[in-house]
Amino acid sequence: MAGQGGTTDTVEGENDEIRTGLDRAVSRSTKILAWGIFVAFLITVIEVFARYVFNSPTFWAHETTGFLIAAIFLIGGPVALARDKHIRVRMIYDSVRPRRKRVLDIINSVIALIFFAGLTYASWVMVGKSWFTPGGELHLEGTGTSWNPPTPALLKLLVLICVAVMFVQTCFHLIAALRRDTSDDRATNGER
Repeated sequence: MAGQGGTTDTVEGENDEIRTGLDRAVSRSTKILAWGIFVAFLITVIEVFARYVFNSPTFWAHETTGFLIAAIFLIGGPVALARDKHIRVRMIYDSVRPRRKRVLDIINSVIALIFFAGLTYASWVMVGKSWFTPGGELHLEGTGTSWNPPTPALLKLLVLICVAVMFVQTCFHLIAALRRDTSDDRATNGER
């Protein structure tokens, strides 16, 4: 898509069309979130030096690195959906005309909505159990180690956020598929 001044609305290095504003925002967020990998790498280097050079290992490096990598992995779901890089049987999808692709997109979106709705509910239950005691007091679930950071509770919240974002993305994709005009395809190809 061309924007003002001849610029494009796609994310740098991306070949596929970004379908919605939410997809654009999710896709652009990777420029910031990618720094998490660098931070995880830096923490690992610090831990190696602390352990093997100074013989003074840290108690926080392993859990922090694991949290960062898990968080980045979770964010990959909305990013893949935003960039239309999710798993699809391309052999079938690429061999049909735009009208049939529209039908496949609608079916795929409906199935994905059901799946994401279930995941969102399950994540909501997980977050409730990891953030609150049975009596209702706020108490974040920890790792159970000597440092005991609340990373399990934070990751469960991130799962909820990611699947909720994917649910909304899929709603927008379904609306776009339902509105997609395939009349030109029918006229040019003589399809009935």
